[in-house]
Amino acid sequence: MPSKNTVKKFVPDGIYHIYNRGVEKRSIFPDKKDYQVFLQLLKTSLSPEEERDYMGYTRVKDKSESLELIAYCLMPNHFHLLVKQLDETSMTEFMRSISNAYVAYFNKKYKRVGSLFQGTYKAVLVDRDEYLVHLSRYIHMNPLDINIKLDEYPYSSYKYYLDDATKPTWLNHYAIIEQFKTSNEYKEFVEDLKTDSLQIIKPLTLD
Repeated sequence: MPSKNTVKKFVPDGIYHIYNRGVEKRSIFPDKKDYQVFLQLLKTSLSPEEERDYMGYTRVKDKSESLELIAYCLMPNHFHLLVKQLDETSMTEFMRSISNAYVAYFNKKYKRVGSLFQGTYKAVLVDRDEYLVHLSRYIHMNPLDINIKLDEYPYSSYKYYLDDATKPTWLNHYAIIEQFKTSNEYKEFVEDLKTDSLQIIKPLTLD
């Protein structure tokens, strides 16, 4: 029987919470450079051709017109992505390209072979509007688990929600941020520890 959320419901214009972790919960980002490479893979996959410069590693196919990245957070042994796919295949192709390129880089760097991730990525269709902002909050709260202030964590999209002027072109956060009057209002929502977003999204997501 497939594990939870490995069988995806593909819907055009659907929004999905994508996540995966290292096999045996091992670290998938042992050092700063590894985080940077994964972020660069996101950029090269989501940016127009002329903006690509992927550090000499395998290029990923440009899907900038068929998939949007809404939020992300990379943690030492797992990652979260919140995406909108505009057709029925873009998410699969995007994740295959990202994962294969990163595993090839990782295995070459650390002189290893075999799987890095714990099976195929998981993806949950967000089919209720009330879950969307709570998912973004849950994703952005992850650095609290390693005792880092949310607005100081460099491997999360949270900082771009607070300062739109610094937002990269390959991140499209408007589905979330437009639901708040100001960035400070979103910050208060995220950092209000009395709100238990995990319980709100739990029926949808993590196993």
